[in-house]
Amino acid sequence: MFDPIEKLKEYVRCQSVSTDPSFQTGMRECREFVSKLLGEMSLEVEVIETPLHPVILGKRKGPSDWPHVVIYGHYDVQPPDPLENWSSAPFEPTIKDGRIYGRGTADNKGPLMVHLAAVASLLEESPDLPLRITFLIEGEEEIGSPSFNDILENRKEDLSADLVFLSDTGSPNESQMVVTCGIRGIVTLEAELTGAKTDLHSGIHGGALLNPIQALTEICHSLHDEEGRVAIDGFYDDIVGVEEWERQELAKLGMSEAEYLDFLGIDQFSCVPGFSPFEAVRFQPTLEFNGIGGGYQGEGSKTVIPSKAFVKISARLVANQTPARIEALIRKALSDRCPPGVTIKVDSGHSGAPYLVVPPGRPNTPPDQSNVLAKVFLAIEESVTRIFAKPPLFLREGGSIPIIADIKRVLGMDSIMLGLFLPEDNLHAPNESFHLGVMEKAIDVSKDVLRSLAEK
Repeated sequence: MFDPIEKLKEYVRCQSVSTDPSFQTGMRECREFVSKLLGEMSLEVEVIETPLHPVILGKRKGPSDWPHVVIYGHYDVQPPDPLENWSSAPFEPTIKDGRIYGRGTADNKGPLMVHLAAVASLLEESPDLPLRITFLIEGEEEIGSPSFNDILENRKEDLSADLVFLSDTGSPNESQMVVTCGIRGIVTLEAELTGAKTDLHSGIHGGALLNPIQALTEICHSLHDEEGRVAIDGFYDDIVGVEEWERQELAKLGMSEAEYLDFLGIDQFSCVPGFSPFEAVRFQPTLEFNGIGGGYQGEGSKTVIPSKAFVKISARLVANQTPARIEALIRKALSDRCPPGVTIKVDSGHSGAPYLVVPPGRPNTPPDQSNVLAKVFLAIEESVTRIFAKPPLFLREGGSIPIIADIKRVLGMDSIMLGLFLPEDNLHAPNESFHLGVMEKAIDVSKDVLRSLAEK
């Protein structure tokens, strides 16, 4: 008997931190756990080696005329630091007040376990179910999926399917589910400004040269206008606008601006004119400063003019923006605005394209029942409405999952994304948790979606 909670506990105990080489044992143990679990479900298991952390495939084969679904997830997690802020050990799952606590419970081990449990239950009930299923479970999502594109290119035959089904997005609360229909892309860079060949005494040399920190902050300030727009020519060209049905869906979210201010702990929003804060984080591209430094960082003072200063930048992209083009625009703006007296060096980070799919019937187009994607969208809407007693919302999300756009680009497949983690689940933070009530209901939703695929 497949007990999803007990299986999730075992899964969370595997210390699968992909970014830290000291967790190699935990990564291996996690792969072994997932592979064994897939094998116990009578799936054909293959572990594909990569330069970093292998990908696991679990395949249920069948005749070529059976529909085929790829279920995506990742077995790697974020580091647990800072350990002192956890109420329980991060890799010892703890159940309290209807939640299971532990690193990876919400991102992505709990949501993936939903689909594993759904498949296990469905195949036990219907061993002859006419549906091909491929689990695609990677170990590098938390470090930007560097090996993923090669896997897609090299395994097109195995991975070509009718659609992708996954849960690596969120919903606002335990009773209001969201089917994510768009995610933002991302570009990251780091710029370093250099002035003098070494740090200098600010008394002896101050006033004779441009301070790299001053130059850097002036460049950063120039990248936005007074209303908060990104002040780079061409940055907003050709982006996909917001449809009225999207604004109407978002209005059903149920959170007030006052509640959002309180959640964030701020007293005022800063949004591009014409967009509410809820719209801005989903529908608009951004340019953010994620880290900045230079000079003395210790206690007390050290009166130097630093030789170097740096800033880490990320841009979130919306549909029709391409990472390469936006990176080129940002690079040019940084170079053009670098003043004489300092030099600038810009290094690329990771990137990912945005993704957008329009659910059937929106805005006012009758859904094509012969279209597999439309059929599954309708199935998930009906199932969520019945099981959670409230229709799902169809919303874009502000975060980025670059592999979704990669799958669309390489394999031409669209994705159905059922959001299962909640705001209070503390993704990437201490005391990460997953709501067990959501888990239980979502297993039934997943089964309904897979059944709908199997129906001719």
